[in-house]
Amino acid sequence: MNSVTEGVDEEPRCASCGITQGGDIKLMKCTACKLAQYCSVACQKEHRPKHKRECKRRAAELREELLFKQPESTHIGDCPICLLPLSNNHDKKTTMVCCVQVVCRGCALANDQREIRESLERKCPFCRHPIPKSQADIDKSIKKRAEMNCPAALRMIGTECYTKGDFGGAFKYYTKAAGLKDAQAHYELSNMYYAGIGVEKNKKMENHHLEEAAIAGQWEARYNLGINEGDKGNIERAVKHYIIAASHGDDDAVDALRKGYRVGQISKEDFAAALRAHQAAIDATKSPQREAADSAQYIEFK
Repeated sequence: MNSVTEGVDEEPRCASCGITQGGDIKLMKCTACKLAQYCSVACQKEHRPKHKRECKRRAAELREELLFKQPESTHIGDCPICLLPLSNNHDKKTTMVCCVQVVCRGCALANDQREIRESLERKCPFCRHPIPKSQADIDKSIKKRAEMNCPAALRMIGTECYTKGDFGGAFKYYTKAAGLKDAQAHYELSNMYYAGIGVEKNKKMENHHLEEAAIAGQWEARYNLGINEGDKGNIERAVKHYIIAASHGDDDAVDALRKGYRVGQISKEDFAAALRAHQAAIDATKSPQREAADSAQYIEFK
């Protein structure tokens, strides 16, 4: 038997030898296409020449579905304290160097005000550990978390290396963080491959890291994918990327869609829906506490 069809009354079978699952026989799915099943690595290798073409086709379909699936949230997610979505605006959130958690400015300010009011020691609003008081303490805290394979800490060290001109170090730490599914690290790697900084320019690797970041909800990567597809003349795919980026609150994507609407590349209905999704994403990040923080004089944790 050279293929598997899983009907309602049909037992799963090895695509190579035809043996059914049961007892000590446990079938494993092809990790690429998720369709064919095998009882052993030997059977999988034997069946590979017959399966390769269909496997490649189905794997491409699955990748396409995953790439254009609307992520549930951006890669930064929600504030761990108030549980509202974090804003795309860097000025509206802060990374706590003790635990590398990103909290919204509203929660950080509320904690700050309480500590001042009650004459308390300054502590992280999330993990409640004392705020590091010196750069040496900050570096020590981040390094400790990096040694525990915290992807955010690894990425932060990568960014520090990049800032200092140590591009080899940046690439090393970004790669390790990306391997731990850090979307921002994937995005940073895409920029390095695009510009040829620390590595040779490589469009394929740039696109790979853009896709990985976009799938995880990184809106800048999604926007860049739209640009790349547009440059290749794939307008429909570009528009899809821009629509998803807009739904994450990305202003650049909205501008791209507006330009596309003016030249007839996106329908009035789709453009209107994208505008509504964009506004909904922005509104979801608002709260009275955050608005108070926006208008207050605020010193970020250092």
